[in-house]
Amino acid sequence: MKLLLVLSCLLAACLAQKPHRCTSPPLLSGELTVSTQNEKFFVFAKYLYDALGQKIRLMELVTYDNKTFTYDGLLLFREGIMYEIHYDNKTCKKLPLKADFHPMEIPKDASLLGQAILGSSSGPGQGLLVNTWTGELPENGEKYMSTFTEFGCIPVSSVVHTKDYGWMMSSLFNNVIGITNPNLLYPPSFCLDEKLDIEEEPVDFHSFFQKMR
Repeated sequence: MKLLLVLSCLLAACLAQKPHRCTSPPLLSGELTVSTQNEKFFVFAKYLYDALGQKIRLMELVTYDNKTFTYDGLLLFREGIMYEIHYDNKTCKKLPLKADFHPMEIPKDASLLGQAILGSSSGPGQGLLVNTWTGELPENGEKYMSTFTEFGCIPVSSVVHTKDYGWMMSSLFNNVIGITNPNLLYPPSFCLDEKLDIEEEPVDFHSFFQKMR
């Protein structure tokens, strides 16, 4: 039995020597943090990710310039709309969304930085095998570094160099494949009659975070 375990571990190690580009499961939920190099901005959020419908829901606790508040945003990329949702007074704001949907995946032009084990390799279950990739975002040339698990292609962290914040780091954890409450990816009933605010500047990924200030 011990010999079989050793051989299995060796086989797993050999298979892990060739990291490959991958795409995350299309439905994910979990939690994340976002922090910035200038230390002015910090987000803790629960997230829902739907690559099939191109939707993202972020329910967040935000700290900006030592001020803390909550924010709830639903991004509908296919429709080009974002909702700011306020359950406390049952109001919402409907905004134009100009950002393209980017699935959680390793782009074809990404370069492998390396493979590592988070935690320890001293015993079974003590470590997590991950691959880290680097590249530049096609729409603006911003440099990024993303880490995904070798098995399952689950996102672990991402670092992007931005003009407004310097390095912006996202860490994802408590990830679960699937979405237990799909209704959260639709605007609540009190938002359905809301008119699109065409005078608002269209929201993209970076301005989405700036709107939380």
